[in-house]
Amino acid sequence: MNRSTYRSTSADWPELPHLAWRDTLDTLHLWTQIVGKVRMEDSPWINHSWSVPLYITARGLTTGPIPHGARLFEIDFDFIDHTLSIRVSDGRSRTLALRPMSVAVFHDAFLEALRALDIDVSIHPIPNELPDPIPFPEDTVHASYDPEHANAFWRALVQTHRVFTEFRSRFIGKVSPVHFFWGSCDLAVTRFSGEGAPDHPGGIPHLPDVVAREAYSHEVSSCGFWPGNADAPDPIFYAYAYPTPEGFSACSVQPDAAFWLDALGEFALPYEAVRSADDPDAALMAFLESTYAGAADLLGWDRAALERPPGYRPLG
Repeated sequence: MNRSTYRSTSADWPELPHLAWRDTLDTLHLWTQIVGKVRMEDSPWINHSWSVPLYITARGLTTGPIPHGARLFEIDFDFIDHTLSIRVSDGRSRTLALRPMSVAVFHDAFLEALRALDIDVSIHPIPNELPDPIPFPEDTVHASYDPEHANAFWRALVQTHRVFTEFRSRFIGKVSPVHFFWGSCDLAVTRFSGEGAPDHPGGIPHLPDVVAREAYSHEVSSCGFWPGNADAPDPIFYAYAYPTPEGFSACSVQPDAAFWLDALGEFALPYEAVRSADDPDAALMAFLESTYAGAADLLGWDRAALERPPGYRPLG
């Protein structure tokens, strides 16, 4: 298949009816926090929290390699076979079945599997970026796992990852990986101008202000996919700039279904508007490009020095 000419169809983008799968989403979100905290504790800190997120794979989500003494280990969610695997560079491994179970049961079974591999990691037991969090070892409330819904969420992440990666390739300045932040449960990619930014005000629930300030230490244009929650059940794509330039909300943004969220200071595009579009890739790319252009122009970024044309390939 020719990479440059492929375009997805609506059939590639799964439906995500939030009310039908909200309980699975809430539980899975907390499971990813537990796994992500292990990566965070055992990894050297990388700027803008890039040592924290998980990454999309051809079967689910992964921590990537984590150093532990002289060894490496990695943790993988598999949303096809519905397992959680821990693999160590010494050849040992453990696998847990993903099934309906409470966060407390998952927490204990997962940490016990790590200890069986001589990986003893202590994590902060309080969920991040959530109101009224229940400590992981005490959470018997969240205990749902529907394999079909977990798989659909992952397939939505896969399609989003494809388009985000193409968008990322068009920027030669500093740009983040496409990564899944387990605190906020979103897939994101961020472009940087290279200029410093004012201190972030912080105030994100259960996230130290110093982390937010370090994450936004420089000017950014950021975009992402968020699956929704009980208060805002519709999954969306979003785009924002930090600092938010004057006039950003009045920028011309595509496609027509995009809108400004004043309470959050960002643009949003319903996931369903992308999924149901004649050309979902083009609809999402139009949103990414138009929101970035509006932010970059208003902030005075040197776009000629930071961008490259679509489809650039130095070889072949």
